[in-house]
Amino acid sequence: MPLTASRQTYSIKDMDMVLDGHDADYIFRVRDVSREIGPADKLMRGGPGGLSVSELLALVLDGETGEEETLALSSRILKEYGERSIAHQTNPMLLVQELGIPLARACQIVACFELGRRFFQTNGRGSATIRTARQAFEYLKDMRDLPKEQLRGIYVNSRHRVVHDEVISLGSIAANIVHPREVFQPAFEHGAVALLVAHNHPSGDPQPSAEDMRITRQLAEAGKILGIDFLDHLIVTPHKFVSIVSLLGLK
Repeated sequence: MPLTASRQTYSIKDMDMVLDGHDADYIFRVRDVSREIGPADKLMRGGPGGLSVSELLALVLDGETGEEETLALSSRILKEYGERSIAHQTNPMLLVQELGIPLARACQIVACFELGRRFFQTNGRGSATIRTARQAFEYLKDMRDLPKEQLRGIYVNSRHRVVHDEVISLGSIAANIVHPREVFQPAFEHGAVALLVAHNHPSGDPQPSAEDMRITRQLAEAGKILGIDFLDHLIVTPHKFVSIVSLLGLK
């Protein structure tokens, strides 16, 4: 089956219905790093704009982090989870399970990004608009080089603006671990009228498997039943993407 990078524009159907009726060695932390190189010193001297995302996250996490030094921990979290993915994760227990970090640190991460989200919304700045597979691929650029396979859900309103984005699962994508309930529940929680999912292939091969296509058909059918438009299932690699919905002719 030839691969295609779909040029099709996503259309959202009107799904409204009218119904009748201790002995461990000491671990250095951010505050222990030399003031000439530490994130805190860089923040004090030049403001937050001069810090990397990893350094900013290390400042948030400064404290008891187990056996990992704080900067190393923040770098690992961003590498394994992805910057955009971690920013949209709202369940600290998933971070604990998937990254092996203490619950207190997971709660700090979720709270930190939630504060940013609320200020962002209060200031009235717009969110991304996704009308095509190409736009979705650009939006998901942080997934392209992740070392682990990850399934993401992107939820949009009737104007195709992203209202929510979250990691649904980490690891190999299989129908027995991708339940439509897990994919569609956030749509109801965040008032989305449509969604698309995407997962990365760390191998760099965008060819969908038979299981990928079976899951796509299953989610498309679930969307019809639930009244949430299922727009696409993308496979993302560093330089290519494939729209499985287009391959299957579901739109």
